[in-house]
Amino acid sequence: MERAGRLRGSIAAGTDRTLELEHLIAAGPEELLRVGHKLADGTEFDPDAVTFLPPLARPPKIICVGLNYADHTKESPYEQPDYPTLFARFATTLVGHNQPIVRPLASTSLDFEGEMVVVIGRGGRHIPKSRAHDHVIGYSIFNEGSVREYQFKSPQWTVGKNFDSTGGFGPALVTADEVPAGGKGLRLETRLNDVVVQSATTDDMLFDVATLIETISEAITLEAGDLIVSGTPAGIGWARNPRLLMKDGDKCDVSIEGLGKLVNPIRDEVRREDMTGKAA
Repeated sequence: MERAGRLRGSIAAGTDRTLELEHLIAAGPEELLRVGHKLADGTEFDPDAVTFLPPLARPPKIICVGLNYADHTKESPYEQPDYPTLFARFATTLVGHNQPIVRPLASTSLDFEGEMVVVIGRGGRHIPKSRAHDHVIGYSIFNEGSVREYQFKSPQWTVGKNFDSTGGFGPALVTADEVPAGGKGLRLETRLNDVVVQSATTDDMLFDVATLIETISEAITLEAGDLIVSGTPAGIGWARNPRLLMKDGDKCDVSIEGLGKLVNPIRDEVRREDMTGKAA
């Protein structure tokens, strides 16, 4: 199914809605597999000659998990929580594979966070851990670009985690049957300009996928197409001395064993003008 997910990333939005992963996920795993096998059997394309979109352009919800690796908590200014630290991202932050993560005009404190994405295939409320994996249709990769200066302006991280075009996502959705249950034991590495800056396995997560689904669904109805961005390990640039932050011209890659590699160049935001010609 990885090829099908990558093909979805190469289709211009709206060209054929029957091929959009949002619709295939809602139709159920059998339809997703059927279309995926059909595309894999009959489609060849040059990945360097296409534009990748995020695998899901407008997921119903993007729920992120902070402080989910103990080594990352130790390098942060926070105590280790005994309950998952949850916050929301919005779809306007998403960019696809090979598309630029944008360092905003407002700040130079753009940091990297390599993370595994859990894609919900079957929604529900009050989902027990024993059945949580049945609600996962696949996995993907995220680079949760964080504008640290704004993240720490208030106790709520919302603004610093939601600047436009700061969330790399993709390139593929890999179906759950292709990796160990819960995405366990997968090696995750982040490279900035080809230098490894984060390296861990998903076994190191404090709250595993089943626990996250059970905990979130105590309060929030999960829906088909929701994303759970499951947390980042140690090595973030903000915690280093001197700090290592992303800047225009850099390249940041996140690879996860079995899921592929997400590549994003870093570009400075270009000031736009509104319809009156004034700077916006």
